[in-house]
Amino acid sequence: MERHGVLVVGGGLAGLRAAVEAKLSGADVAVLSLVYPMRSHSVAAQGGINAALGNADPTDSWERHAFDTIKGADYLADQDAVEEYARDAIERVLELDRWGVPFSRTEDGRIAQRPFGGAAFPRTCYAADHTGHAVMHTLYQQSLRLGITFYDERVALKLVKEGERVVGVVAMNLRTGELESYAARAVVMATGGAGRIYARTTNSHHSTGFGMALAYWAGAPLEDMEFIQFHPTTLYGTNILISEAARGEGGVLLNNRGERFMARYAPEKMELAPRDIVARSIYREVLEGRGFEGEYVHLDITGLGEDRIMERLPQIWELALKFAGVDARYEPIPVQPGHHYTMGGIDTDKHGRTEVPGLYAAGECACVSVHGANRLGGNSLLECVVFGKRAGESASSDAASASDPPSGPFEEAEREVEAWIGRLVERGGEERAENPYHLRAEMQRVMWEKVGIFRDEEGLSAAVAELKSIRKRYWEGAGVRSGGKTFNVALYDALATGGMIDVALAVASGALARRESRGAHYRTDYPRRDDENWLKHTLARFTPDGPVLEYRPVVITRWPPRERKY
Repeated sequence: MERHGVLVVGGGLAGLRAAVEAKLSGADVAVLSLVYPMRSHSVAAQGGINAALGNADPTDSWERHAFDTIKGADYLADQDAVEEYARDAIERVLELDRWGVPFSRTEDGRIAQRPFGGAAFPRTCYAADHTGHAVMHTLYQQSLRLGITFYDERVALKLVKEGERVVGVVAMNLRTGELESYAARAVVMATGGAGRIYARTTNSHHSTGFGMALAYWAGAPLEDMEFIQFHPTTLYGTNILISEAARGEGGVLLNNRGERFMARYAPEKMELAPRDIVARSIYREVLEGRGFEGEYVHLDITGLGEDRIMERLPQIWELALKFAGVDARYEPIPVQPGHHYTMGGIDTDKHGRTEVPGLYAAGECACVSVHGANRLGGNSLLECVVFGKRAGESASSDAASASDPPSGPFEEAEREVEAWIGRLVERGGEERAENPYHLRAEMQRVMWEKVGIFRDEEGLSAAVAELKSIRKRYWEGAGVRSGGKTFNVALYDALATGGMIDVALAVASGALARRESRGAHYRTDYPRRDDENWLKHTLARFTPDGPVLEYRPVVITRWPPRERKY
């Protein structure tokens, strides 16, 4: 059994920033990651990271950043957290600059900033359209410089508790197939989003939401899971992300009549309205027959000119060419909405603490809440560095006064995981065994068709019932053939599917209960926002029969809710 002061589960941007801060605070730190850190989904972030530096417009301020974030969130974000987030943003981005992130520059050498949706100023700092990749490289280099221990290609399967306190993790080493125990005085979950619970998503195959499920099963509530962001522009056919940066640089959306249709939906902001509005607008154009082949619209960046495209959007050009056969310098890109981001997650305070002692969370798997009902582009990388730092600091501080856990709880937890694996493998030889991949595909179909961009009572009720049935079939009948021990991906996928179903059920149950439309949660049967009854956060607590929902008021400081117009 390995022992450390702070164990970070997840090697993406939030995890690395937490690990760096915990190490700088004096803790013995290790990172346990499903993949090598530079293969984490954070590298796929393209467009940029927000901070009110004022380089493009000196009248910008952190207060305006905070207001834009709160308005973009459809007033569901906790305003005290957003204020601290927007203030911290400036120092965190300048810190990244000092650490070596190769940001694009203005002619006089300052960090360049571009416009993004829902923002009153150009405040998105960027490194061409490879921003996540650039920031990840820098954080990984800092982690190696500091001597942080990495356990790569391990999948966390259970949070270990001593009484009510989380004291470590049981994980599977994918290279050997063996279970391993990792004891820690503090555990930080930084496992990313839950995109793969949907049939169409921009997310990596390892963005399953399984880390959320582990915390959920360990007693931490999931907050606001019904708020799922559907990115307006994913590449038709593959759903690879086509960054908002393309619209920020001047790209336009066109329907099959050649119209810039956003004039109908957000006449002031046009293509730079918040993502929930643009995604619904595209979907409506397609549903009403103004799309191409009944599936997509065009994103046209040809007007930017070849030089600007190749300087500022080289990855977008390459992705469109390789995966759609489209040369974006001369022809429009076919795009459609797809799942992109999970606004909800493991409920934490402003410092990454959950209500379970010893357990912390940061990044997309967590919910502070600064995104509320809709995240603005450029705010996710920022969340990772702001709250990753805070979670690492909290975990290090608390670990200093905690005692090392005994080995007994780990032995029991390993037996429980072995029994789970044993049941799956034993049933794998049965002719009637449920195929976990088939169950996962059913779940993804249900989520896309019934818990998608447009929702209603009938569809959501059916989704909850179907997901409960899928859950029952999984736990009572799912099986996987044993295969070899080395990189048994089928076994890992089968295990992860159990957690994915519970996360999906939390999303669908929260959406069914919330009888209003707010941000990314759009109910066709309740098309208006209802502050009187629903200006509150959803908390889902795990039970085997489905989530039990509770509610908590939104924190309002200086910006009372008002109608959201763009």
